[in-house]
Amino acid sequence: MNSSALHGIATFAYLFATFFYVGYLAFRSRAVGTMATTLAVIGVLTHGTAKGLRWAESYRMGIGHAPLSNMYESMSFWALCIMIAYLIVEWRFKQKALGAVVAPLAFVTLAMNALLFPDEIRPLVPALQSNWLIAHVVTSFVSYGAFAVSFAVSVLYLVRRRAERKDRSGEGAIVTMFPELKVLDEVNYKSIAVGFPLLSLGIITGAAWANYAWGTYWSWDPKETWSLITWFVYAAYLHARFTRGWQGTRAAVLSIVGFVAVVFTYFGVNFLLSGLHSYA
Repeated sequence: MNSSALHGIATFAYLFATFFYVGYLAFRSRAVGTMATTLAVIGVLTHGTAKGLRWAESYRMGIGHAPLSNMYESMSFWALCIMIAYLIVEWRFKQKALGAVVAPLAFVTLAMNALLFPDEIRPLVPALQSNWLIAHVVTSFVSYGAFAVSFAVSVLYLVRRRAERKDRSGEGAIVTMFPELKVLDEVNYKSIAVGFPLLSLGIITGAAWANYAWGTYWSWDPKETWSLITWFVYAAYLHARFTRGWQGTRAAVLSIVGFVAVVFTYFGVNFLLSGLHSYA
């Protein structure tokens, strides 16, 4: 079995995990919740094995590099980071209901990756032939995984807040199946508190890599610029929370803005703006 087949299995595991998380949300069955988590763990283990196998396959082809170098490989890794981040949150907060909004993100990311990008293993371009590749990509995408969780939780916070204020018949009953607003706000904050220093490390290692590859730490390339914009948004979130006591709605909105910046940094820069990172 090759890495592509294992990626397919992981995709279906995330899909079925989504169904079971939604089922747990609807029925509050402990058995359904356990099955959802089991499928999520199976998906992560299969997904991680696929990444390791792809790495081994590249060495057998005489290329030999970590599977993090192009859109297919990095997007796959992002989906893996989302699910790992979620499972940590589930374990820490004992809130399986959040899986109903986070697991679909991992599934859609991995499914779109298979549909949009070729999965062949290619040699690294000269700029990527560096030991900085793993340090930079891993820190950046682990932070992106944490930010994806904060985004999903923030959207859920705003939906529940709106429903509670309007108190419509039926609408409120659905959203109250999710964790309370206080819990959602805490998950949002702690996800960003973990993701922000990792994003900072990603930018630092990226600067070191840029100096190695291009002879300068910073060149205001579109990817660098948008990474910095993303960093400032999340820095503003933490600053506002610590100094102004921002919580709840304002914090959720700022978290969503930050994730929009993440998505544009990853997709928008690669496809809409030309620069030194266009090879991604």
